[in-house]
Amino acid sequence: MTQDFATRIIAPGSTIGIMGNGQLGRMAALCAAELGYKVHVFGPGANSPTEQVCAKATIADYTDLEALRAFAADVDVVTFEFENVPHDSVKLLSELVPVRPGWKCLHLSQNRLREKTFCNENGIGTAPFAAVRSLTDLEAAVAKLGRPAVLKTTEMGYDGKGQVKITPDTDLADAWAEMNGAEAILEGFIAFEREISVIVARGVKGDTACFCPVENVHTNHILDVTIAPALISAELSQKAEDIATRLVGAMEFVGLLAVEMFVTSDGAVLVNEVAPRPHNSGHWTIDACITSQFEQFIRAVCGLPLGNPAHHSQARMKNLLGHDIDDWQAILAEPDAKLHLYGKAEAKPGRKMGHITWVLPK
Repeated sequence: MTQDFATRIIAPGSTIGIMGNGQLGRMAALCAAELGYKVHVFGPGANSPTEQVCAKATIADYTDLEALRAFAADVDVVTFEFENVPHDSVKLLSELVPVRPGWKCLHLSQNRLREKTFCNENGIGTAPFAAVRSLTDLEAAVAKLGRPAVLKTTEMGYDGKGQVKITPDTDLADAWAEMNGAEAILEGFIAFEREISVIVARGVKGDTACFCPVENVHTNHILDVTIAPALISAELSQKAEDIATRLVGAMEFVGLLAVEMFVTSDGAVLVNEVAPRPHNSGHWTIDACITSQFEQFIRAVCGLPLGNPAHHSQARMKNLLGHDIDDWQAILAEPDAKLHLYGKAEAKPGRKMGHITWVLPK
């Protein structure tokens, strides 16, 4: 990236290119419009949640080089709501237009092994882990880390996909077969008290702003409820924000980074994984913060001053999966509930169709 690309301010009236066309892009595009920007979205599949609310859409595979070049020529900056884009495609874009966060940040966060190694190299704790590229590796890793543990693909898995729990009864050959030959990582068991996350923005000049830590409750490996702020001490909150801030600085990151963490019974805060984009656990900020995560995302990507992330209310956010959205009338009848639907055509089991945020007195 040229120095001009690294520091260029993207003025209102410009076009933001968003890779990925799901609900995160949709909510980002709505905030971009409020700040006077147009959005051109790139991704496979017609009538996507983002396409419904943006100025222009390119419907193409992420490896379509001709479509990528045409996309780059039509936008002033590129960012992501979906990070699993081939890094060669991102490198191509970065030669043609400012890309924020940069392709090296995406490459790092696309791979659990690279991500955890980077954290440890920068003095940030994680669960113990080992690389697994064969059944022999898996047997050695289990001997070292013990059971229970979790075997995960290093790339592409999310919401519990691409992972197998290793219990005392698990046959390791069967577990390795489930990886289908993909590179994997074995993560040791952590006895944690709660799962939290911190979303931090970093601007083109290195300025940062953190949203308060929130507590996340998962059901079947999918985020169910976020409680904001997390019910933890001020000391633990500061420790979590310091970790997130240290990470974005070490990555030379520009944009919005979500950092998922475990809090252990002895007060340690360990990084679980990161996401270089807006995050499900930050949806509550739309209704309960001075600046939402989506507005902050647009500000950071465009090189604008970062907004105030302080919350003016407490909040509780719940994902609506599948046919949960059929209760929309009852939800709207609740005076403190804010309903957000994503415009997806078909409700499927486990599919994120929308969310509710209950805004509570601070």
